[in-house]
Amino acid sequence: MKKILLIEALANSGPYVLDAARRLGAHVFVATHEDVYESYPAALRERIHGTVFTDLTDPDRALTDMAAFAEATGIDAVAGCWEFFTPLVAQLARRLGLPGNDPQRARACRNKAEMAKAFSAGGVPAPRTVVVHDPEQAARALDRAGIKFPVVVKPAEQGGSWGVSVVEGPADLDAAVRHARSWPIAAPHGLRMDPRVVIQEYVSGPEFSLDTVVWRGDCFHLPVVEKHTTEGAHRAEIGHTCPAALPPADLHDLRAAAELALGALGIRNGVAHTELKVSPEAGPVVIEVGARLPGDHLVEVVRRASGIDEARAYLQAVLDEKPDVPAPREGACAIRFLTPPRAGTFQGVTVRGAHAGLVDRHISSAPGDLVGSARDNSARVGHLLLTAPTPAQVNADADRVLAHTRIEVS
Repeated sequence: MKKILLIEALANSGPYVLDAARRLGAHVFVATHEDVYESYPAALRERIHGTVFTDLTDPDRALTDMAAFAEATGIDAVAGCWEFFTPLVAQLARRLGLPGNDPQRARACRNKAEMAKAFSAGGVPAPRTVVVHDPEQAARALDRAGIKFPVVVKPAEQGGSWGVSVVEGPADLDAAVRHARSWPIAAPHGLRMDPRVVIQEYVSGPEFSLDTVVWRGDCFHLPVVEKHTTEGAHRAEIGHTCPAALPPADLHDLRAAAELALGALGIRNGVAHTELKVSPEAGPVVIEVGARLPGDHLVEVVRRASGIDEARAYLQAVLDEKPDVPAPREGACAIRFLTPPRAGTFQGVTVRGAHAGLVDRHISSAPGDLVGSARDNSARVGHLLLTAPTPAQVNADADRVLAHTRIEVS
């Protein structure tokens, strides 16, 4: 019986990892803080075989506690779900002599300022980037770098599109930098974030993501996923479609760009979620990479579309087993997130009529909850999941269901 230590399970991909471990016949032990564990849903706790409580915001203490637990328990692999703990995953794997990523470069997998440096050094096609500490530095830094508007302003460390703005001109730059600095702490652990702000040249073109399982440095790519976002200053993600309807040459170029990025970040054993845009002028451009499974229920979206169990393949890689990533089957799956038309008090969601292909509907907010507008992913009140034989059909079906969906806010 293989034993896996998962550093924090309270994440969108946590249940998928735990279910995949069960299918592999492995036991999962979780490292977390005792107070955070108290907030775990019962359905999550019942999948876990044991815990080690530590302070994950104190890397030295956490590594000592987890290494002692791993050696006493006979842990065979170290895995992670939460982007901000990917350096701990790499460091613990190295300390235990288990498969993992390069710990010397692991911080660049969670910090966009360090990631930009790694991309530049590795020749990765990526947006030109400057890093600032406050609004007063922003305009001067852009001038020195020769970066013109529009630009994208984002926190050096955060997720879920929090603090991200597309800025069309200098009049809005200071406010965007202040907005990016609005999330100095990451819940639920109280992890302190890098206060710096990343400013990048805006890349036009459609957006995609590509997940890759890496084993002994070899890349096993999953299908490319089309990303759907809001327009305007705040580009919250409102859906995904798998697979993206792209010609083989474009798929090849996206995979090649992703592999350059993974090499620059030292990702050698695990999984990576790469976000890219295809620029009309420059071709594929890597926006960022997370050394973790994707959020947004993309593990389920990819599985329903292709038949590939990404979480299982990830665990196989960190167990030093060749990951099972077969050729994808024919089919398509789309997820669409339900966001309120405005901020207010959530009343409910109504989907009128019956819709072929609608395989799941999940409402995450309760009547009476206060909800915000779609500035970032925290505004979501639920999602719809659809399947169809082709990407074109599943996108059309999703549009039709959304047209018959009413989100009530007072």
